Amino acid sequence: MIKDKNIKFEDKKEKKLRGGYYTPDQATDFITNWAVQPETKTILEPSCGDGAFLKSIFKRVKTLNSKLNKFDIQAIELNENEALKIPPEIRDNINLNIGDFFKYIYENPLQTKFDSIVGNPPFIRYQDFPDTQRAYAFQLMKEAGLKPSRLTNAWIPFLVLSATLLNENGRLGMVIPAELFQVNYAAETRRFLSREFSKIHILTFNKLIFPSIQQEVVLLLFEKKLIDKHYINISELNDISSLSNFNIPANNHSKELDHSSEKWIQYYLTGYELDLIRHIRKNSNIPLAKNFYQVDVGIVTGQNKFFVLSKNQVDEFGLNTFTSRIVGKANHLAGVIIDEQDWEKLIEKNFPNFLLTPPDGDFEKLPPEIKKYIKIGEENNYHLGYKCSIRQKWWVVPSIWKPDAFMLRQVHSFPKLVLNECSATNTDTLHRIKFLNGENQKSLIAGFTNSLTFAFSEIMGRSYGGGVLTFEPSEAENLPLPHKKSLDLDFDLVNKLLREKKIDKVLKINDESILKNGWGFSDKEIHTLNKVWQKLRDRRILRNRKSISSTDRILSQK
Repeated sequence: MIKDKNIKFEDKKEKKLRGGYYTPDQATDFITNWAVQPETKTILEPSCGDGAFLKSIFKRVKTLNSKLNKFDIQAIELNENEALKIPPEIRDNINLNIGDFFKYIYENPLQTKFDSIVGNPPFIRYQDFPDTQRAYAFQLMKEAGLKPSRLTNAWIPFLVLSATLLNENGRLGMVIPAELFQVNYAAETRRFLSREFSKIHILTFNKLIFPSIQQEVVLLLFEKKLIDKHYINISELNDISSLSNFNIPANNHSKELDHSSEKWIQYYLTGYELDLIRHIRKNSNIPLAKNFYQVDVGIVTGQNKFFVLSKNQVDEFGLNTFTSRIVGKANHLAGVIIDEQDWEKLIEKNFPNFLLTPPDGDFEKLPPEIKKYIKIGEENNYHLGYKCSIRQKWWVVPSIWKPDAFMLRQVHSFPKLVLNECSATNTDTLHRIKFLNGENQKSLIAGFTNSLTFAFSEIMGRSYGGGVLTFEPSEAENLPLPHKKSLDLDFDLVNKLLREKKIDKVLKINDESILKNGWGFSDKEIHTLNKVWQKLRDRRILRNRKSISSTDRILSQK
């Protein structure tokens, strides 16, 4: 047993730092039974924890009518206390190394590679990734031809480096966050895996494996074979118990894998749907949203409880002359415009729609009402929060400019743009839109609601365990937007129908005007784009629910 004495954790932070969320037996058994074949001789578990996968390996060996000591099994675990939980009968028949996986591989280049690698790598964000471990991990990734960034999560080097340790006919099975499918910082990893493996099987679940952390994970099964084409298959299961009756689909159910950085969320689509999406992306002259507007993040106050106030609070503290209008939530935006009448309705409901905007002066020279309110904030330690603490004057929020329109950053049912005619700014729950080139703003906003843009929003955005679709500004700017100046769209009708929650009627009208008449799409293509949006949206929204009723389905709103 090799021990790295330099690795230490504080007990109260240990689980967070280790990313230690251990895998259910159903998943470890399934992955191991697939990865460990009768001809397997060498096995690696790079982050074995308390031995969940090792127990499955032990069971698999018995099923194969073999003995554990006939296999060369390597296991590595950072935390000695966890490794000591491995049953002695297993621990005594494997080569167990206590220490950092990355450091061990860096200092002990392996002469032979593995037939099977299985595991559940830790989910550790960059900021919690210990410096020494990260240095070894990033160096090894660079040697593998990748360029890790400050967004790189610990599971990425675990996955990448495990792939490099697999032999030419090996199998790799791991539990990985579903963000591999869709986040930009994993794009390089997707390209790497697309080149490295001939077959990729992905198993997803409608119900979360780790519901306590709201993190959607998938089971990734990789095969290395010397074949010309590379294939990918995605299977959706209801929950972890479904694995007991599941078999990996035959090759004729797989799709050819694109070696680009495109997001794997699209592989939920049928062959025809995928071909249409790729054709539009590569061969269409449909412009991108960035040709018409810029997208910027909303205001980050650092403490909304202090800075974003209701009308009653403004009156209570005498701050009427020291506030400006702000929209704080997506549900404050019913249609595709927010005007003075809408604003008055928000105020009547006493929503927090006023942003504190004190004079940017020295504290002693501030009006007494502001000084009193700031002192209240300091009594509640609001000034100690990160964003507030790094400001020269913690009570002054920067970059409070008012946008031309708002864009939903966190989307439940569908994305939309909303014209700002109430002279408000917005918090970072929304994005800020600034139009370019003197375009017809109402036409752009009305035309954003179409099945093509909606389909691509599900592919290009990202969703996590809670089922909300989110966009970074760059993703929002790169959405295809089939706008033409010649299009005659009824902005007022779109606004009326959306307020009545009749999204399907808006799509029917706009798809006919924009996609068919404006851009020449066929009825079949328009129907397909609408189905792509429905399929990906419904999966995102409904995957965590125990049952689906007719009222849950957005498109039932006729």
